[in-house]
Amino acid sequence: MGRDSFFELLAANKLLIRRRRRRVRTTFSAHRFRKYPNLIKELVVERPNQLVVADITYWFTQCGCLYISLVTDDYSKRIMGYCVGPTLDTVHCRTALQMALNKIKKRAAKSLIHHSDRGIQYCSKSYIALLDAYGIQISMTQTGDPLDKPVAERVNGVLKEEYLAHRAVYSLAQAEIVLEQAVFLYNYKRPHLSCDMLVPEQAHQGEGKLKRRWKNYYTKRVLESLVVNEKPD
Repeated sequence: MGRDSFFELLAANKLLIRRRRRRVRTTFSAHRFRKYPNLIKELVVERPNQLVVADITYWFTQCGCLYISLVTDDYSKRIMGYCVGPTLDTVHCRTALQMALNKIKKRAAKSLIHHSDRGIQYCSKSYIALLDAYGIQISMTQTGDPLDKPVAERVNGVLKEEYLAHRAVYSLAQAEIVLEQAVFLYNYKRPHLSCDMLVPEQAHQGEGKLKRRWKNYYTKRVLESLVVNEKPD
């Protein structure tokens, strides 16, 4: 029996063990700002700079709970922009977005879709104004289901579990350095099966369609048990 079938069997018999996690709510969608429709339900992503996904995750450190804002290219899995801050203020998400946009030509940005949850940060006037300034299409999830933005959730999990969990951080300044190092390792040193075993930077700069070296056999129920997700809306 293969791995995927094994997990399917465990899930069917309620034998999967979930890690106990300290959860922090990072998404507040009960606000007055405009919420945008989901534009990517049937979208097939075929190139870099076609779709970026944005998300916020939390990071427990020795100096308290910090919040990481990320903007990731859905095709190459390259982290395009990032920022860490002590609060959930929009300024940190906007900083990550601006960093990502600095890597994209304005002409290419006009055919780009930005996908996120409906959190107040992504619906705020200052964030939307920056997207509008580049002519970027805006897409948002319609529910709190983490599977609506699996790439963002996966990147969150990899960064925290593989690169940040074992690092001791005692100040925001140190956190910024550690996060920068983690993003570098992720973008330049970590091959992905979904990117034909290329690292995200190679996948982002390469030409031609990437070959996926894995196939997902999981049902939605199993994925929900395995994905490293944030607390829903």
